[in-house]
Amino acid sequence: HAVTKSDRFYSPLVRNIAREENITLDELEQIRGTGKEGRVTKADILDYLKDQNVQKDRVQPIEKPIQMGVDPVVTEKWDLGPNEEDEVMEMDRVRKIIAERMVESRRTSAHVHSLVEADITNVVKWKKKHESHFAKDLGVRLTYSPIFIEAIVKALKDYPMMNISVEGELIIKKKRINMGMAVALGDGNLIVPVIKNADQLNLVGLARQVNDLANRARENQIKPDEITGSTYTMTNVGSFGSTMGTPIILQPNVGILAIGAIEKKV
Repeated sequence: HAVTKSDRFYSPLVRNIAREENITLDELEQIRGTGKEGRVTKADILDYLKDQNVQKDRVQPIEKPIQMGVDPVVTEKWDLGPNEEDEVMEMDRVRKIIAERMVESRRTSAHVHSLVEADITNVVKWKKKHESHFAKDLGVRLTYSPIFIEAIVKALKDYPMMNISVEGELIIKKKRINMGMAVALGDGNLIVPVIKNADQLNLVGLARQVNDLANRARENQIKPDEITGSTYTMTNVGSFGSTMGTPIILQPNVGILAIGAIEKKV
């Protein structure tokens, strides 16, 4: 969001005021900022206008207009800046990283999506029949996630060219199957803890890993090495009620599977 030809950060609100008041880039660069890291705040630019006695009747021609990084015609048609009553928030560090990585993934990999519906009536019946045994006798809560992960692991064994990474012109076939599992956090962000060597675990072991990683992720207790090394990823869009989704690949994986909501159908 930086002004063109400037390394200095200007908020959308400040840019909007500058554009409306015909403040040139050279003038904006000279304003002393009192915000975080010397950033120009709304109060700073309004004080500048007051000092110059040009708050609303400034009509001098624009010598170096501030560029928004979009077509000028679009800028005039669509006011992208916030209004006075709008709340302006800075992204937190995690959200910035997620945004950067997702955009970079789109540039790195060609994304082709395929939607398939599966009849899992038998899976639902089996889960209902055995979930009490898992809870009482094995001490682990049984959800659909470990069941789906076990199916993905079996599929990756049958189709090992999906358990790869690509580096330049090299294709690296992974011996291990490390399953990334997207978990939604309370603040709206996502984290992807990894079940290492998922092909070496049975359903009980997978269920324990899923529950442990998901719980600790939501409590911000995941270690750095527990969110790296995935060879394939699963994300559960069904937890939000969606029947399908088009997820973005988590690099350096070459695929990701979105599990939708389970619905009763005739």
